[in-house]
Amino acid sequence: MKNWMVACSMGLLMTAHAAYAADSAGCESGGFTVLGKRGAQTVSVAPGAVTSVFRVQGRYVQFDVDAASFGILNYTLTGAANKEDITGGKATPVFDSKMPDHRGLVLNGAVSVELSSSADIVLTRSGPGVTMKIQAKDCATGGLFQMEVERSDETKTVFTHKLAQSAFYFDNRNFRNREGDTVPFKDTTLTVAPRINFGNDYAAKFVGRDSPQFADRIAEPLCTNTIVTRTGGVARVQHCGGVSQWSVASGGRMGQVMGEDAVEVAPPATACTHKCQARNRTRGGAVVLGAPFPVAEADRLKPRQAQ
Repeated sequence: MKNWMVACSMGLLMTAHAAYAADSAGCESGGFTVLGKRGAQTVSVAPGAVTSVFRVQGRYVQFDVDAASFGILNYTLTGAANKEDITGGKATPVFDSKMPDHRGLVLNGAVSVELSSSADIVLTRSGPGVTMKIQAKDCATGGLFQMEVERSDETKTVFTHKLAQSAFYFDNRNFRNREGDTVPFKDTTLTVAPRINFGNDYAAKFVGRDSPQFADRIAEPLCTNTIVTRTGGVARVQHCGGVSQWSVASGGRMGQVMGEDAVEVAPPATACTHKCQARNRTRGGAVVLGAPFPVAEADRLKPRQAQ
């Protein structure tokens, strides 16, 4: 992958400034099993030993990988007991799928598997003209996932995110009602901007956010929502309730942030140049606006997908 491609904006993997250290309570006893591998190791799995769809199984997180595209299926928080749990202790589907459109290119090489001694995994696979990397963390909350693409022709790739049926995107009223306010952040200040999150109707702490780097959301005119602002005016938000699409630069990524980190007022992602799989957690330096529960019908984005 190009040295500028990976964001420093997720509370994710394997640097001294990772959002969650290996002994964090949110990651307690976490760790993945994949393709028969578990425990700290770096190994290459031959193409013939890679099934068309394979499971990444952790204590707190599980998902399936489509081997030919490195798209993600059935991303679920397991609900395993943890003091930072956001599921209410029950298995909670998050995404039905996160699929990249490689426009005919196929991943067919060996799968590189890097498992840390804590809760981290890095999966990489290439094919003619394209490379994909998946990074994930087996924790109850925080920056849990990112998916990166690099194409030899350096063109953009469309990623389509489909939420689980029980989840929905919404315009976060806690942010909308503070839009334009100045709030403290460490030794400076930030201006509150609107925020799109996703949630569900049965777990009050369950909230997440798509986290782009070198990626732009594709507006959907067929899902135009009228959202009332703090002044009584309206904002028109072109975002479907169950699907989002993103145009991701070669070397860019899409991440997934869950829980408190998804509803804090913090600076946008910053680019970095080497092994930047993690973001510095604000550690109390950010104002956390949270999310309403239940979410008002007027703030839920509709329709669920473009017709």
